[in-house]
Amino acid sequence: MPKHNLNNQLEKIVVNTGIGRFSSQGEFENKILPDLIKEISLITGQKPTIRAAKKSISSFKVRTGTIVGLKVTLRSKKMNDFLTKFVKIVLPRVRDFRGINITSVDKNGNLTIGIKEQLVFPEISPESSKVNFGLEITLVTKIKKQEQAVGIYKAIGIPFKK
Repeated sequence: MPKHNLNNQLEKIVVNTGIGRFSSQGEFENKILPDLIKEISLITGQKPTIRAAKKSISSFKVRTGTIVGLKVTLRSKKMNDFLTKFVKIVLPRVRDFRGINITSVDKNGNLTIGIKEQLVFPEISPESSKVNFGLEITLVTKIKKQEQAVGIYKAIGIPFKK
């Protein structure tokens, strides 16, 4: 699919990571959080926004305002660069990868892919990485129909299960 057509179909890519489990460790804000921000910046090419808990949940030991995640929204050129890298380099490096399930596309046409650890990205060296975390990558289309969106993802080159 030509790039200009791809731009018209994809609205944005949102990269999320939950870091709530790290926030209970000592020196979280001084040592662990800067490393997490640095690694996500390397992966996406853009600095993430810090997401805080909106309300307290005692069973998860979370209080309002506690840092629970990092989020990056990619659009236009950065989005295209990230998508190309993701499809051509990152997905083939995922262990036991057999394709993405078609049920990962929701009824609004958004595709959400979970990555168990950030080490599959070529920018991250396993020796220097101090923390392991997973990522959630959501591709948001302008088309709000599931069947049409699946066709677009296949044309982009997203490998689905047979």
